[in-house]
Amino acid sequence: MAGPEDGVQGPAPDEPAFAAHHAARCTGLDELDSAVSRCRACPRLVAWREEVARVKRAAFRDWEYWGRPVAGFGPPDAAIAVVGLAPAAHGANRTGRMFTGDATGDFLFAALHAVGLASRPVSTRPGDGLSLRGVRLTAPVHCAPPKNRPTPAERDTCQPWLSAELALLSPHLRTVVALGGFGWQAVLPALNAAGWRTPRPRPSFGHGAHVVLPATEQRHAVHLLGSYHPSQRNTFTGRLTFTMLVGILRSAAELAGLPGRP
Repeated sequence: MAGPEDGVQGPAPDEPAFAAHHAARCTGLDELDSAVSRCRACPRLVAWREEVARVKRAAFRDWEYWGRPVAGFGPPDAAIAVVGLAPAAHGANRTGRMFTGDATGDFLFAALHAVGLASRPVSTRPGDGLSLRGVRLTAPVHCAPPKNRPTPAERDTCQPWLSAELALLSPHLRTVVALGGFGWQAVLPALNAAGWRTPRPRPSFGHGAHVVLPATEQRHAVHLLGSYHPSQRNTFTGRLTFTMLVGILRSAAELAGLPGRP
């Protein structure tokens, strides 16, 4: 099947239909990630991510910001997908790697390492030696949004990327962890579009929520788990503790059949 880099006609990167047209035509994660990085379909997000990359934060004035959509990160045979919200303006929008370079990512990577799913407890930039085992990190929205709040239209424009990513992971995917209510609400229709049957009425989000999407002729059964998002608001107030997040990730690993640290 043809992809967006091989000369096939289709919507340009700044057209709203770019993701919907090209995502389904990607036959591998490398191709999908390349297409994601070219997307300019949401004018508000493009303007914001590029302004942040130009103005920078004083602490990072020597950095050359990524300033583009941030693709998922992790091996193509991942049994677990962790779905967040969107790249942080001075985190992944700076480093170019999902969840890398901010306090939220620090909290998540430390928990992944505690479970045995990450090689290091800290991630600062691509090339820092971090690798993930059996887990891929992604988001429903691939560009940093103003005030960390994508609009419903931006979420829906970006959804085909997430649906295609889940479909490409499907041969090995057994567990999906949604971080926060936004991720939960976004991943359910994405899973449905990727070939799973999602429950009706739509299950409610909560920390520790667990929904089993049954196997179909084309898809293995998948466990969907909910966790509070490891934002600073949640971690500073104690709404989400390190032990709570480790517990969810350990459950995800067990349900996916991945051996981990006890």
